[in-house]
Amino acid sequence: MRALTLLLFLLPPAALAAGADPDLVAALRGFRSEVPPDWSYVQTTSDGQRSLEERHDATRPDFGRWSLLRKDGRPPTPAELAEYRDTRSRRSRGGTAPRLAEQIDPAEAKAVAEADERATYRCRLRPAEAGDRTADFLHATVVVHRPTRTIEAITLENEAPFRPALGIHISKLRTQLTFSLPAGEKPSLPQAVQTSVRGDAYWFKSLDADLQVTFSRYEPYPRAPTP
Repeated sequence: MRALTLLLFLLPPAALAAGADPDLVAALRGFRSEVPPDWSYVQTTSDGQRSLEERHDATRPDFGRWSLLRKDGRPPTPAELAEYRDTRSRRSRGGTAPRLAEQIDPAEAKAVAEADERATYRCRLRPAEAGDRTADFLHATVVVHRPTRTIEAITLENEAPFRPALGIHISKLRTQLTFSLPAGEKPSLPQAVQTSVRGDAYWFKSLDADLQVTFSRYEPYPRAPTP
């Protein structure tokens, strides 16, 4: 079910180029794609046929923070729970997200819409690393809430069909990430990630996939009051 790895982020100083919208620059600089480590939450992943509902408990040690709540819409069996615990005990889930903001070039962003205190930008993507050919075929649409300088949504999609590698043909790639607005001491938090891919490998193997990840039931880490 881990069909795709997405790109996500910190803004380098070089991106603070002349001509860049200061609200977009500030939003990218403060953007965090992952849930902060001191928040607990429920993550539900579905590809339309299978699903996993997991809980991240920020009060537990790093390798024991994840638990399986439901699998394919039902309580997991003892065997599935044992397999899940064994898998999760071997690795941490934090700090592994790619950094998309390093790819977004605010200096070349074009404002395409302005309404309800929100600005929408169309942005070019830089390659994620040497040899990365995918960025040349994609663009990012970024929605910024101006009063809080917060990114509410990022959509990545291709301009036209492309071949990122030998034998791989992608006719459609679209990923949308949405985030809440900050409120009081609650920061902007991920709400959902939706990905759709259409394509084939070597003309006979379908790469078609749809994946949705939603985040809910957020709870902050309970901290002792400062004396």
